[in-house]
Amino acid sequence: MTTPDELERRHTLTTATQRYDALRMRDALAAMDPDNEPTLSPTETLEMLALSEVIIRKAGYGRQAMIRSARGAGASWSQIGNALGTTKQAAWESHQRWAEDQV
Repeated sequence: MTTPDELERRHTLTTATQRYDALRMRDALAAMDPDNEPTLSPTETLEMLALSEVIIRKAGYGRQAMIRSARGAGASWSQIGNALGTTKQAAWESHQRWAEDQV
C-alpha cells in the first residue's frame, strides 16, 4: 500500500494534485457511465486517499511559509487573519502550534 509519507517524498504539490485530479476524474466518469469507464481499483482509491493527505500537508507547509513572509514584510496578525478568513488570534495560535510541532 502507498502511504502519504512515501508519496510526499515522490511528489510536489503540483504533481500530487495532478495525479489526484486524474484519479478523481476517472472516478467521476465511471460513476456517470459505468458501462464505458472502468472504476478505480482498491489500490487506486487508497492512492487517491493518500494523495489527499499529501496535498493537505504540502498546502499547509506553503501556508505557513506565506505567513512568515507576510510577517517579514510587515503585515500585522490582524491583516494575516483577514487574509486567512479568520481572526488575528486564531491565525497567530494556528501558526504557533505549527511552529511548535516543527521542533
